[in-house]
Amino acid sequence: MKLKKRIIVGFVMIILVPLLLFAATLYGFSQSQARQMETKTSSEQTYDIAITEFANSQARVQIISKDLFFSAFVILIFTALAVGLWIYRSIAAPLVKLKKATQNIKEGNLDFVLDVEGNDEFADLCRDFEEMRRRLKESAEEKVLLDKENKELISNISHDLKTPITAVKGYVEGIMDGVADTPEKMDRYVRTIYNKTNEMDHLINELTFYSKIDTNRIPYTFSKLNVEDYFSDCAEEIGLELETRGIELVYANYVEKDVLVIADGEQIRRVIHNIISNAIKYMDKKKGIIQIRVKDVGDFIQVEIEDNGKGIASKDLAYIFDRFYRTDVSRNSSKGGSGIGLSIVRKILEDHGGKVWATSKEGIGTIMYFVLRKYQEVPMK
Repeated sequence: MKLKKRIIVGFVMIILVPLLLFAATLYGFSQSQARQMETKTSSEQTYDIAITEFANSQARVQIISKDLFFSAFVILIFTALAVGLWIYRSIAAPLVKLKKATQNIKEGNLDFVLDVEGNDEFADLCRDFEEMRRRLKESAEEKVLLDKENKELISNISHDLKTPITAVKGYVEGIMDGVADTPEKMDRYVRTIYNKTNEMDHLINELTFYSKIDTNRIPYTFSKLNVEDYFSDCAEEIGLELETRGIELVYANYVEKDVLVIADGEQIRRVIHNIISNAIKYMDKKKGIIQIRVKDVGDFIQVEIEDNGKGIASKDLAYIFDRFYRTDVSRNSSKGGSGIGLSIVRKILEDHGGKVWATSKEGIGTIMYFVLRKYQEVPMK
């Protein structure tokens, strides 16, 4: 019952009960007087007897009146106490719970539950307060997790920038000291420096892009892309990079020439580059091979990127697209990576209306799959 109704009911009871008792008293008086009049008129011969009976009736009326007033007073007190206690409990009990809850929040404790029963205003207030506490707890947990992730990101980026910078410094010192005394050595040193600076550039780009993801400010420019032309260009560009690392690229396109997709070409290149970088990072074979296959699967274009690297353990496979997840927990210095590359891949593809997943066998290699929806013109009626 709502508090307003409780107060109205209590007020009515406090007013109505005394009125009923007063009406009962008046009724008793009227009945007594009627009996007295009947006694007077019934027999005038017995006048003395009537006088005596009248006196006795008067005494009885006074006693009845006292009893009625006393009963009315007692009932009124108990009614007022009962109604007051009923209203007080509906107000005081939730207020005590609210006070205890606010004290907990003041002390920074959000690990409690504010239970309340009923459907009045105070019960609604307690439920709203409980919802506020729950959201505050979720917000605090998200903030702790975000702070932890940001610290982990800074640690990862710092570690992964330090490795190529140290390598670049070493090779530059070698050139300055004349260690690269042949054209072959000089060419190898320069290529290594170039690759290491590319790694640093990629890490910085990842960090910049991650900040845009975190604030939902990814700059997309969607356009119609010819599948054959676009992925052929991507494969040619990737092939040059892989050649410098001694990795063979095998590209195959099984899509017809006129098939189009709606996508942001720059961001899909980022997707492919991140997947390829991940494959290079965990390549453990002397003869590395990366295959890119583009297939038509109905309403979607499916791209498969397969490597013959070390593979991914089945326990890690479900988490590789989570932010900051790394399979090399020990952070082996030979493996770079900020732990956000594949999470960026998933975010971009989800924003394109596609998806990404992977299959892997340890010691054999990994296949990354992602799909993009085809562009289809809707005929005008």
